[in-house]
Amino acid sequence: MKFLADGMLGKLARWLRMLGHDVIYDNGLGDNELLELAKKESRVLLTKDLELYKRAAFRDVETFYVEGTTEPERLAEVANRYGLALVIDMDKSHCPVCNTSLKLAQKELLRNELQTNTYVHYDKFWKCPACGQIYWQGAHWKQINNTLDEAQKKLEKTKEKEA
Repeated sequence: MKFLADGMLGKLARWLRMLGHDVIYDNGLGDNELLELAKKESRVLLTKDLELYKRAAFRDVETFYVEGTTEPERLAEVANRYGLALVIDMDKSHCPVCNTSLKLAQKELLRNELQTNTYVHYDKFWKCPACGQIYWQGAHWKQINNTLDEAQKKLEKTKEKEA
């Protein structure tokens, strides 16, 4: 699914990219630019700006008004609306920084780019071919999974209420 996130949803954009979705995020874009880009590229405009949401709907731009105040709430809302899985598959993930699809990287080729402890303790790495950022499932992975678990629980509660 292709999204365009407004300037208030940078963290959500990063999460959706990790989940494997193509998300444009540029907090320098104005409302008119967001509307034009969403329409031109057939992207869902995600926004926390009620006026922008109304303008997009009036212009026949697919849009979603994000109401959640926490990342798990926002993820659950978007997952519910668009049927998204709240699971990270690193082989489908996009770079949270620049939105490029990540590529599995050979550990040996990264020796000079990683801290010694990281190189020694982890074996699987992904690298962004555009910005060069390197990713691995390190100690931070527990917090990532906790956030996704919380979002999944919120999603399940929402579905129960709708049933």
